[in-house]
Amino acid sequence: MARGPSEMGATSDFTRPALVLIDLQQGFFEAPELAAVRERMLSHCNQLAAAARASGVLVLNVRTVHQEDKSTWTLKMLEDDQGYLFEGTPQAANLQRLDLSLSIEVIKQRDSAFWNTGLRALLSQHRATSIALAGVSLDTCIAATAADAFAANLPVALGIDATACAEPDMEQSTLKFMVEQHRQKLMDTRQLCQMFSSAH
Repeated sequence: MARGPSEMGATSDFTRPALVLIDLQQGFFEAPELAAVRERMLSHCNQLAAAARASGVLVLNVRTVHQEDKSTWTLKMLEDDQGYLFEGTPQAANLQRLDLSLSIEVIKQRDSAFWNTGLRALLSQHRATSIALAGVSLDTCIAATAADAFAANLPVALGIDATACAEPDMEQSTLKFMVEQHRQKLMDTRQLCQMFSSAH
């Protein structure tokens, strides 16, 4: 069956993007694999946020926050009887020196930034029809958010040098799935900044 004009190239339409920063919090970077790339992540994410702001592109900062009373805990947390990222603790705070000027915060309790949050409504409110993703971790929260974006027909560009994987063995298989199954784009910081500058 031939595709209509509105379907062709749909996954490449980044004319109205939003930048979504995922879990750039102190607690996640206590893991050795992520602590080792903390400075790189800060540099690239700050560059992306600055470029987005300069072009009038929406910047959303997504943080994971849980309650100590277990009311927000995942099945794995409940099974292990071990919570983390409690509201008001240093672990739940944003990374120091992360420039979030003019950004909007979204709080989540699950891997996907779309699950039971106001993210979809914020994107609609600001007329964003695609997202650029940066942050951690590629194999969990980034992948889950990207999958839900695909389900919502939102094209995704992944900031390949502005993300990191807590499980290095999962990195290539995760990227392969995103590209092949969800037609999502891998871009570096320079390419994303150029994309923001041409947004309208």
